[in-house]
Amino acid sequence: MSAVLTTAPSPATMKIPDLQTGFRILSRLPLANSHQAQLEINHFLDSLLKAPPPSDIYLQLLEQTRISLCFIEEQLAREYTSKPLPLGELEEVAFQQVVATWLKASRAYAHCAQLHAADDGGSEADRLALILHRCIHYTGMAIAEHHRARRQLPRGMWLNLHGFYASAEEWGVATLAVPDSLDPLGRSTHCTAAFTSQLLTELAGPYSLSVEQLGVVRRWASNWAPLLSVHPVLPGEALPPTVVDLMKDAGLRPASQCLQTENIRRIDSARLALQINQTMKQLHQKIAPSQLGLGEDCTASQCQKLLRRLAKPWSFLRAARKFRRHLSTGSAKVCAGFAGIHYFISGTEFRQPESARLYSRQEFESLFTFRHGQDPTQRLEVRQSQLGFAVDDWEVLDQSANGFRLVRSTGGRRLAPEQLLSICPQDGEVHLLAQVVWLMQEQGGGLMAGISALPGRPQAVAARPLARGSGQAELYSRAFILPAIAALATEQSLVIPQGWFYSGRLLEIYLDGVWRVRLERLVGSGADFDRVSFSVA
Repeated sequence: MSAVLTTAPSPATMKIPDLQTGFRILSRLPLANSHQAQLEINHFLDSLLKAPPPSDIYLQLLEQTRISLCFIEEQLAREYTSKPLPLGELEEVAFQQVVATWLKASRAYAHCAQLHAADDGGSEADRLALILHRCIHYTGMAIAEHHRARRQLPRGMWLNLHGFYASAEEWGVATLAVPDSLDPLGRSTHCTAAFTSQLLTELAGPYSLSVEQLGVVRRWASNWAPLLSVHPVLPGEALPPTVVDLMKDAGLRPASQCLQTENIRRIDSARLALQINQTMKQLHQKIAPSQLGLGEDCTASQCQKLLRRLAKPWSFLRAARKFRRHLSTGSAKVCAGFAGIHYFISGTEFRQPESARLYSRQEFESLFTFRHGQDPTQRLEVRQSQLGFAVDDWEVLDQSANGFRLVRSTGGRRLAPEQLLSICPQDGEVHLLAQVVWLMQEQGGGLMAGISALPGRPQAVAARPLARGSGQAELYSRAFILPAIAALATEQSLVIPQGWFYSGRLLEIYLDGVWRVRLERLVGSGADFDRVSFSVA
């Protein structure tokens, strides 16, 4: 993978003949300036690769870089994580820099192993286990950056990871303990644990996780990976549903697609499944997540929700789909942003409502049940261009009763994970509310997205929080009402801007008149909205 590390000419190779010289250079890294530190640590690694010192010194210097390298790349990664896609130019440069640095560190360890073999004609087990673990770890970090940036993996990334693990198996050091200076508890690890932690993260669906959730998942995967074991498959042995094929450029694959058993590895997850079940029981018993080793950055309810999501995939069981997916063709029109969505759903531009009488509960129920607004299929192109509202055309790859898998190869608006959208399929006549479930930028620059439609045909309304006491009333904002659907057991709900909700809050809604509602509970949320249940006050 190519990466632009700097537009300045590459500095001359440094001579690092001994530990003292290397340690002195590393001690002067300007860690408070991540961009300059990135340049200097890359210069350091380049110098080792071009003019390597003796292999023992080489390895000690690489080990000395680990904490600084992790800190620098984490700081730089903040420039592109949690950003809408496609990435901007500076965000893209930062992403390429970080990935290239992780791969360079992996390459340096592999180089060190080659030099040691040339010097001694062989390599002791402890040393080889440590080097291969670092190669797996840093290649895994490059994969992790693609997950965090929601980028499609380039060709060969999984094959590189498989190759390092296969070498550890071949040399009989796959489960040999190695020290890990990055572990906060000072625990040792091994090559198999580093390898399987990447498999667990891939199974978690990283492109559908928030950056915060992905961080938690990666930590849990690292902590629990030693509970997994990897085994060769014997000829004629019954295969589990998913296996690892070390000769394929992918993580876990359906066993039905793998024919040559000598390259296949099965994963035993029995101990991990027991660990997850036990942890969920302890959370139900009100034991704090920090006491269970789950971390202090998520609440008990968040941990329970995430564990329920991970339970089946991390037990290597395939979760059944709620709705069957089928291939589809055609295009869909997608709009992002409350203003544009409101315009396409309502069929008219938003205006502040004039004063109107307050409706009774009975009148509201009658109004909402039988109201028929403007025809949203009317032609809006002329006015929408004047207002600056735009829709992007996406190709539909497949769809189910409640969602779509879309791809966009041309330019369009940037999208963020969990963002509110409206979507109008080619065979549809109205815009439906939807949410981005997962998002990935392809190698060619296009976007691929999983979109989940919110249930029911939405109605566009105006809403505002009621002023407390004698305070001045706020202006109305755009909002939406979704109807109750008995077949799906969904209740009537209100989609409002994020930050408005707290239980019991009173809102004033304008829908051919004014009525008041009391917010009750949060049904769902996203990057820019909350979906809440309500009752007429």
